[in-house]
Amino acid sequence: MKVDSPKDKPSSLRTHVLWLYEGVGVWPRRFRYAVLTFDLVTIVFFVAMTFWTDALPIYLLDAAIGLILAADIGARGWIARSKQRYFLQPTTIADIVVVISLFTAVLFENLAFLRVLRALRLLRSHHIARDLRRRYHFFRNHEDVIASVLNLVVFIFVISAIVYVVQARTNPLIANYIDALYYTVATLTTTGFGDVTLIGNGGRLLSILVMVFGVGLFLRLVQTIFRPQKVVYPCPDCGLNRHDPDAVHCKHCGRMVNIETEGA
Repeated sequence: MKVDSPKDKPSSLRTHVLWLYEGVGVWPRRFRYAVLTFDLVTIVFFVAMTFWTDALPIYLLDAAIGLILAADIGARGWIARSKQRYFLQPTTIADIVVVISLFTAVLFENLAFLRVLRALRLLRSHHIARDLRRRYHFFRNHEDVIASVLNLVVFIFVISAIVYVVQARTNPLIANYIDALYYTVATLTTTGFGDVTLIGNGGRLLSILVMVFGVGLFLRLVQTIFRPQKVVYPCPDCGLNRHDPDAVHCKHCGRMVNIETEGA
């Protein structure tokens, strides 16, 4: 949806906020890039905190980040066309859980581990794809591959977060987020060195779920990177430029297309 600039015409505060989040122009683009940068910085901060001992300055910084995230959630909910749908989205629920964990870390220390769910917010950052597509030729030509790589990274990050949340403070082999990441990658790639394992019934159950469901999803995401579901080939007649890799005819107009393939 194109949202014009509210400059030089009467508008409400909600219109200005909507313009920043979804509008077209220099300032909305800079604002969205700033939000994306903040997301990345907070994710790095949350991961780094798993190596440090909790202290008052960390709690204060958590609270400051929590206020910013709460303001962002409120602003997005305010401009949402369907507030019920917005607040039921998995990414919104994850953000709310993160905010709660940041404000209750002092009283409920285990909840602080849930802050790594912030990784899910990267999926929402796809709203800047429109800006990147319009400004960068490289992104337009490799958008599918970039999206697949992003999905793969977020998938590994979230699985590692779940492993860390379940095993931290109970498993001496999972002392920080890197240990959880190491176990996750070793399991998803079916390498299985065996030097890091999950303990307890909950840990064994999680291992089963990662091996049964995680490995399949991991391989599927890797496949989309090296063998995309669609190939770019403009049809000379109708202009349809996305086809199945083994397509012989254009699905839109029926014209025969000559898509280069590697063969069977």
